[in-house]
Amino acid sequence: MTSDLHGPLSRYAARLHGAIGAEHHVASPLGAWLLLALCATTTTDPEPVNRPAADGLADALGTDLTSAAEVARALLDAPHPLVASATALWLRPGQGDGEPSDWRAALPATTEVGPLPDQAGLDAWAREHTLGLIERFPLRVGPDVVLALASALATRISWTDPFEVADTGALGSGSAWAGRLRRVLRSPRRGHRGAIVSTAQAGDVIVHSALAQAADGAGLVVLSVAAAPHVPPAEVLAAAYQLSAGAADGAEPVGRRSLFDLPLGDTPLWTLREEQVRTRARDGREERHTAVLPCWSARSEHDLSAPALGFPAASAALATALALPVQDFEARQAAMARFGRYGFEAAAVTGMFELTSMPPEGVARTAELHFGHPYAVVAVATDKRADGKTGPWHGVPVFSGWITEPEELLEADG
Repeated sequence: MTSDLHGPLSRYAARLHGAIGAEHHVASPLGAWLLLALCATTTTDPEPVNRPAADGLADALGTDLTSAAEVARALLDAPHPLVASATALWLRPGQGDGEPSDWRAALPATTEVGPLPDQAGLDAWAREHTLGLIERFPLRVGPDVVLALASALATRISWTDPFEVADTGALGSGSAWAGRLRRVLRSPRRGHRGAIVSTAQAGDVIVHSALAQAADGAGLVVLSVAAAPHVPPAEVLAAAYQLSAGAADGAEPVGRRSLFDLPLGDTPLWTLREEQVRTRARDGREERHTAVLPCWSARSEHDLSAPALGFPAASAALATALALPVQDFEARQAAMARFGRYGFEAAAVTGMFELTSMPPEGVARTAELHFGHPYAVVAVATDKRADGKTGPWHGVPVFSGWITEPEELLEADG
């Protein structure tokens, strides 16, 4: 399932984050993609009535409409234990509810279908399906709304191994953030992963990943990726999504650089030092990585009306399928995320109207990775079941963001 979705979702994320721009934000490309995939059920006939809408929808989804609908159904009908998910289709009574319902039968079994709620009902739906993290539905309902389509995704996790606390100077002397904060987060000795990776999109980047694990083996990995300060955000986000493809399996990233191939000393991204240690490394050369990151949080709202994001085509497809007198449409997403010492939480509502004996001596190199300037974040689901098989959520990026506004560590977390 990862191979079915990761590529299309990465392409869609590039479009969405590109439309948002370089400001501090968080989004759920998956939340928007799922909404489009629900609309794909309306146009899966060999020759759909509205061919331009079908083609536009397939272009935005990055795959054929039948495959997109199947992927959405697999995800939504087999919920991830750490990612709450919900979808809904609401119609104003007397509008479209008398049309043939074959396409509605192809919707995921978990998709709520019913009469259009009022604004209080929509807001209540958003709160209920995002663990209370999103308080208001991103669109305001009015008398001209004949159809509403919505998706919600939410997570609230605790790190398997919490961060330690460091003085802000650990971000590096070149970090503009060092003067704005007193305390930051340092990865613990075990349980987190770090690397320096050479990427095609963004050159050398630093990578940190933290894990939350559920009792049944499913989990969520939050990946932070920073490049040199001059690299455009779109290229860093593209590199982050590429690296996220192997994050769910804990695989070493392609392009990982050996610390013994790098010069000792400081760079804008890391400090590399060497010391004599006792090590079990076979060649007597051990590599260690620590990471220093700020706490951060973000609340964002995104207009999804640009043609490249697929919602104009989705609106046209729904209007044709239900013979609705659609004149226009609105599509927006409300998203939030918070990254701290003990855990991570995130949510998005997308709406459309219409890880001892003495070993021998050796040498260790330690790279301290400095997330001291804007960087990308991608949260990726893991879904390994007790029987050894992988579920439909395995390797799926759920949330992503561009971090430009760090926050002080809460006193209660110190």
